[in-house]
Amino acid sequence: MSEYNLLNFQIDDAIATITLNRPDAANAFNLELATELNHAAIVCQHNPNIRVVVLTGNGKLFSAGGDLSIMFEAGDQVDALLKQLTDQLHVAFSTLMRMRAPLIVAVNGAAAGIGLSLALIGDITIASEKASFTLAYTAAGLSPDGGATYLLPKVVGIKRAKEMMITNRRLSAAEALEWGMVNRVVAPEALLDETLAMAKSIAQGATNAFASVKSLVLSSFSESLESQMVLEVEALARNAMSKDGQEGIQAFLEKRQPAFKG
Repeated sequence: MSEYNLLNFQIDDAIATITLNRPDAANAFNLELATELNHAAIVCQHNPNIRVVVLTGNGKLFSAGGDLSIMFEAGDQVDALLKQLTDQLHVAFSTLMRMRAPLIVAVNGAAAGIGLSLALIGDITIASEKASFTLAYTAAGLSPDGGATYLLPKVVGIKRAKEMMITNRRLSAAEALEWGMVNRVVAPEALLDETLAMAKSIAQGATNAFASVKSLVLSSFSESLESQMVLEVEALARNAMSKDGQEGIQAFLEKRQPAFKG
């Protein structure tokens, strides 16, 4: 896929930027946008020159989630459509969470449904003061997807997660920060500048060590303490033997800034 119709994708100085670009439809996911996001995620996973990924939305909204209009139009074939749609999105989400490059999600506006899940998968999530967060599934007689039932209880706790899923409570950016769903809230006009400044800083870091952090945090959900510590020491030894690990140790001893190559 050499061109994208519903998202913008660019790579600049080791930073890949993915921008959902379906603003007239609230950046809601139809099959084409889901497929394009999956493709972009695979590119980010396999391009060794990419050291950080930024994901945001174009327009006033971040993403309204799944496109309910196409679900209505699908009629009695809606189950097949949903399986196709979620196949693309779920693989994309998994890839973005497991790729070595850190993912920064910049939430520019409302994040609803699977759009909220997309905000949650960021290793770091920065929200505009105008952002809001709601699941909205049960309001349409539906149940959550996109890993919401996996991620949200781990982030906000079971009681708050169930409340959001059952009542469709809408959180402001400030509330999302208080609940631990985002790392930082900034003025709308500062969102991209703040995000890119962080991305540039991370792009200069030890990318393989960041990959280990991502992998270890994910494995902590299912491993025992002892097995997790085994994984930790394996990753630590592997990173210590790497060129960046050797550079980092030497730079620390020499009291200078390391020059990581990623």
